[in-house]
Amino acid sequence: MIVLEFKLKGKPAQYRVIDEMITTSQFIRNKALRYWMDNQNVKLSDLYKQCAVLAKKFEWAGKLNSMARQASAERAIFAIQRFLANCKANKPGKKGYPQFKKFTRSVEYKTSGWKLSSDKRSLTFTDGFAAGTFKLVGSRDLHFYAQEEIKRVRVIKRADGYYTQFCIAVDRVEEVVPTGKAIGIDVGLNHFLTDSAGATIPNPRHLRKSEKALKRAQRQVSSKKLRSANRKKAINKLGRKHLKVSRQRKDFAIKTALCVVKSSDFVAYEDLQVRNLVKNHKLAKSISDAAWSQFTQWLQYLGKVYGKTVVAVAPQYTSQNCSTCGNTVKKSLSVRTHVCGCGTVLDRDHNAALNILAKALRQAGIDLNTLGHREINAFGQTDLYSLMETSASKPTG
Repeated sequence: MIVLEFKLKGKPAQYRVIDEMITTSQFIRNKALRYWMDNQNVKLSDLYKQCAVLAKKFEWAGKLNSMARQASAERAIFAIQRFLANCKANKPGKKGYPQFKKFTRSVEYKTSGWKLSSDKRSLTFTDGFAAGTFKLVGSRDLHFYAQEEIKRVRVIKRADGYYTQFCIAVDRVEEVVPTGKAIGIDVGLNHFLTDSAGATIPNPRHLRKSEKALKRAQRQVSSKKLRSANRKKAINKLGRKHLKVSRQRKDFAIKTALCVVKSSDFVAYEDLQVRNLVKNHKLAKSISDAAWSQFTQWLQYLGKVYGKTVVAVAPQYTSQNCSTCGNTVKKSLSVRTHVCGCGTVLDRDHNAALNILAKALRQAGIDLNTLGHREINAFGQTDLYSLMETSASKPTG
């Protein structure tokens, strides 16, 4: 499944209709959730039936395409299933009980309620709201895909306009030349990334760099009269600045993950629990600004696209253990250099990256003793195919 996004170009009256569509979708989702709260053993088919009841009861709800109503009910059932799964797994802390939505920003259609023009440059909504035809603005080309391959059409409202996403049922596969390299990476705050070869990528700190402008825009919002037109303009300006920071983070995460995946055939990284890390209020803003979770998600996705192996390992003791001798060297977060009694002196993050790579190779069943642990430490990037061949040829009896 791939997602292609375009900006919708239309008239102000058409945008107001989209707002009504989004509000209706939110209403149906909340009603489906309320139906689950009031009844036991509710299934998705029951929520589908409830959507039909709502369409008959409320005329304006019936304007929304039937499949779009079903998609709204699916959002409720997904939240319910996630909550039940967390309860079953006895997840610590809050289980994520489904909540009613107040500020929904999207509506989703399935295979009906919309149609593309013959040149696939414009999109028309054909349900009861009759939002009309919108021009699709973007660099992607839909001519490569048949309309039957488009399984979902999602309309999203953002601070700088309205967008549509086409979810297309095709697999993205890229052909690349194998590098035969294995690499471990450690993410941090001083450097965004340090690999097992000792190379680093600076932390861009997008939020920190934009913080002054964001604070100024926030003060302008606070100074405006409530429910005034000037306040709405100030809120929109603030939203655009936050949207820019969000897009900068995403662009950096994608490009960095792409470079990592293309440069190596085996990538290892820490499976960090960012939700727990941000509980440290002194570092929460910096950790959120780094967007480690987004980066690792793109690592996993691009690994599948390019046919590379991407492995997540437990983060315990990757910074404390020595990558050469394996002894534990306790150090606080402020200590940035790893110094071991065996004579190893490395940057803390470089040492962690080497441990992450070694953990991942053991997890993958590759025997490090065949070439020796010191070879990995010396070169950082290990010849993956030599490791695999040596490990496979080692006698087992």
